[in-house]
Amino acid sequence: MKKYLLLFIITAFVMSCSKKVEVKGKIAGSSPLERIEFVEASGVATLPLINIGLDKNGNFTGSFDAPKDGMYVINYAGRQNLIYLEGGQKLNISGNAMTFPNEFVVTGDAKKNNDFLQASQKFLGEYGSKINVQQLMSGDEKTFLKGAQKIEADINKNVDDLAQKNNPGKGILEWKKNDVKVTILNLLANYEMGQRQMSGNPSFKVSKAFHDYETKLEENKDVMVKTIPLYRQYLLVKLSPDFQKYAEAKTKGKTDIITSEVFAQFLKDRKELSQTAKDYLLAFVVAQDVHPGAPAKNTDKIKKIIDTDITDAGIKADLVKMQVAVNGLKVGEAAPEVALVKADGKSYQLSENKGKPYMLLFYASWNPYIGEATVPVLKEVVNFYKSKMNFVFVNLDDTKDQFVKTSSALLKGIPGTNVYGEKGLESDAAKKYGVYGFKLPGFILVDKDGKIASRSFVNLGEQEVVTILDKLTGLSAPRVEPAMQMQPGMTMDPSAQPVNPQPAPTK
Repeated sequence: MKKYLLLFIITAFVMSCSKKVEVKGKIAGSSPLERIEFVEASGVATLPLINIGLDKNGNFTGSFDAPKDGMYVINYAGRQNLIYLEGGQKLNISGNAMTFPNEFVVTGDAKKNNDFLQASQKFLGEYGSKINVQQLMSGDEKTFLKGAQKIEADINKNVDDLAQKNNPGKGILEWKKNDVKVTILNLLANYEMGQRQMSGNPSFKVSKAFHDYETKLEENKDVMVKTIPLYRQYLLVKLSPDFQKYAEAKTKGKTDIITSEVFAQFLKDRKELSQTAKDYLLAFVVAQDVHPGAPAKNTDKIKKIIDTDITDAGIKADLVKMQVAVNGLKVGEAAPEVALVKADGKSYQLSENKGKPYMLLFYASWNPYIGEATVPVLKEVVNFYKSKMNFVFVNLDDTKDQFVKTSSALLKGIPGTNVYGEKGLESDAAKKYGVYGFKLPGFILVDKDGKIASRSFVNLGEQEVVTILDKLTGLSAPRVEPAMQMQPGMTMDPSAQPVNPQPAPTK
């Protein structure tokens, strides 16, 4: 009996510590081409934790590991909203495609927390519309502090009232209380900055009463910096004047220095900041320096900063994932072998291409750009280079059945190898090559020795792609005069907006 009791206790413990969130629901009126993503709102990399498809009736289901209990972002059809989730929860989300996720209903384990969250958001919207912020900011310090304290008291009263009504968990209640403090702290920072500018005195100082109020609001510094990105923004605003002076002195006469390395050095002497705060602030700045097309030397600098100046293992891992997602794998490294399968069920190895360069194309049928803009350009590229290189088309649809339909329809007649990554965006292929929904369709070039030869691209028409293709194959693609590069339907009118058939992804 004791043996089974022990097993029961262990099982219960494992379940209680689970990070897995199981979510399902229905978005009425949705299109099967739309997707739902969940992103950790307080994270540093803001990469989707899962990308879920909807069926023809708008139903969806999926599960993902929640890094921590807290606030998450729902992405859908270019719109976003917050949802509070805890590991181990099972929940149902419903809504209408016209208003989702601005409006949605949660049932299941997360109901109480999100009823509380939605009610508090509604109150803030109504309350904020009644406040004359410009008048508050233009008043004298005493009047401003009185107004800020009233705002804090009013919001906290609403939080307490809603807590009694909805009975939310301890975690979200603590988050909301800290969120109120951060809201007020940002008001204080903007007031101080505005008064300094109006006075024309760089040495302008606020009163002791002002500082005392700030100190009281910052009692939970490390908790706020971990859970509320707006608090990180507040700290950066406060540090900005000192950093500007520091950066001007350190970068004078230098042209090859990036913001992250200057900021990393600047933080070393900031005794008032904990290492936790330094890690999150530096991660924020590092994320701004990670962008498509960044020179390899800058990417290497950022990697070194992540390795040496950030101590939190979770933050390190998130930033590395972000680098791979945005820039791709490091040029010169061996292309990872991944699990792929052909339509006939036979496995496929990328190493089968060894001895010949090849292009990897990652795509999914639900991404509209593959059919609208990519395929016509892809045909031209394949036809020109096919004698000297191979092409591997990796499908990342949700099911193998969809892959079979998609590959035969979209890529019919284009020479290349069609393969499938099992589980789509959750596949081995997607994870090792840093492929997310915003990177589809995506392209990576590999040389004849099986080594990465390019960063990741989302636009096959970039000149850099052509340059690398020429280098790998020894061919020389025809250069088109600038005036001849216009797409059908474009105009010579200089006031017209240019058309980019494949917009760059957003983080």
